[in-house]
Amino acid sequence: MNRREVLLSGVALSLAGTHAFAQAGKEILIGCIWPLTGPTAQIGADARHALETAVDIVNNSHDLDLPTAKNAGLAGLGGAKIKLVFADHQGDPQKGRAEAERLITQDKVVAICGAFHSSVSATVSASCERYGVPYIAADSSSPSLHRRGLKFFFRPAAHDEMFSLAMFEFMDALKKKGKKIDTVGLFFEDTIFGTDSSNVQRKLAADRGYKVAVDIKYRASSPSLTAEVQQIKSANPDVLLPSSYTTDTILLMKTMDELGYKPNNILAQAAGFSDKATFDAVGDKLNGMISRASFSLDLAAKRPSVGKVNEMFKARANRDLNDNTSRQLTCILVLADAIDRAKSTDGEKIRAALAATDTPGEKTIMPWKRIKFTPEGQNDDADPVLLQYLGGKFVTVYPAQAAIAEPKWPMNG
Repeated sequence: MNRREVLLSGVALSLAGTHAFAQAGKEILIGCIWPLTGPTAQIGADARHALETAVDIVNNSHDLDLPTAKNAGLAGLGGAKIKLVFADHQGDPQKGRAEAERLITQDKVVAICGAFHSSVSATVSASCERYGVPYIAADSSSPSLHRRGLKFFFRPAAHDEMFSLAMFEFMDALKKKGKKIDTVGLFFEDTIFGTDSSNVQRKLAADRGYKVAVDIKYRASSPSLTAEVQQIKSANPDVLLPSSYTTDTILLMKTMDELGYKPNNILAQAAGFSDKATFDAVGDKLNGMISRASFSLDLAAKRPSVGKVNEMFKARANRDLNDNTSRQLTCILVLADAIDRAKSTDGEKIRAALAATDTPGEKTIMPWKRIKFTPEGQNDDADPVLLQYLGGKFVTVYPAQAAIAEPKWPMNG
């Protein structure tokens, strides 16, 4: 091959989206797009701790029953180390798109993880698709994300249809035990996260015979929720089903308190209801609240790796793993395992390895059957759990095989 052919070959590889890691340093760059500033900055701060904990697990040898954990680095690439490159999307989908393209074209990352906000995951994953770079949706739960025919999109965790189904099955089980649950209230923010969540819950309510007593769509980051809370108070549903991010969750709880309204029960779509910033601000008003989740620290009693990984995270973050951080940590472990099996940093080869993933639940920190992706890139075996906030901590109350306590119902009873 002459010099001109070599140059043309190099250009073709670049245009195809192939990213070779630097042989000298043996570093594999992974892009991480989260809100590092703005209203959900605490999510980004916690994500950094989770992602860096995962990198520690991959890059160093640990006595953990998790893929790649026992080796120091990726054996399939000669012990190469993972390096994270962070970008701040500030909760803005277009900012996320721009940051993704910068990470791909300038930093030469081999894959991208993100992004908490489903609206941002939508734009970032579309950019990744154009460049042939795998995208791992760590903690974005909108069901529509994996239904766009994308080849490079993967989500190890559950989506909101799966979470909402668990919520309604939980309510069905309580009704069979004699609990009064006839009406539900929908309260959701107006981005893709809230609207997709409410669409699923509206359908489930109709299918399972629950009356929707109040159905409120509000503007995300609204300066006031007084009118909305007055509507909820007037309808007084048996269960309030909120889908809200952090600032809205805090405002909702403060407004309820100001108007003297105590909901019978809150069954939340996590997000703001699982963020430390929320509990720091209004934790005293959330006792008895139940949230869906992907993670249960109670699982540590059965799987030693769960407790060990939690201690590693806690040493960095000064708090336990939660719904968000467990998914964030897991996304890096899933991606690192795929790169290790691919023995390559080529986008198509990593994509193929991700598609071939079949990790038993016992080799994760999650209460899942396994991690195995459908052709759409969704893990249908990511079994949700429900956690109740009691006495300043979360306890698992559903499903029965994971529960360590009976739910307090009603929450203010």
